Amino acid sequence: MKLQIKVDDSTGKIDDACFKTFGCGSAIASSSVATEWVKGKQMEEIAKHLSFPPVKRHCSMLADDAIKAAVKDYQAKQTKKKLAVQRHLLRRRLSMLDSSLM
Repeated sequence: MKLQIKVDDSTGKIDDACFKTFGCGSAIASSSVATEWVKGKQMEEIAKHLSFPPVKRHCSMLADDAIKAAVKDYQAKQTKKKLAVQRHLLRRRLSMLDSSLM
């Protein structure tokens, strides 16, 4: 990924930003959002927003981890429901088979 910015030297503001990437859709989307976000901002403001103290870097990943955990939890619950339905249907079939043999 390559990101370019055009800075107004007299104001220190970012006039324009563009990117080039050959990545996936997520890389393209996040690069697009990033370039829109930096436009019109001071260089110092961008540096301030992007500097995480080492002990806080993990905080930037909390939302990502939480979303992954929620998706995994949902999928596990759906699997559990499907298995419960399959067990119920199997018991019913076995019961019907058992009653037809007697």
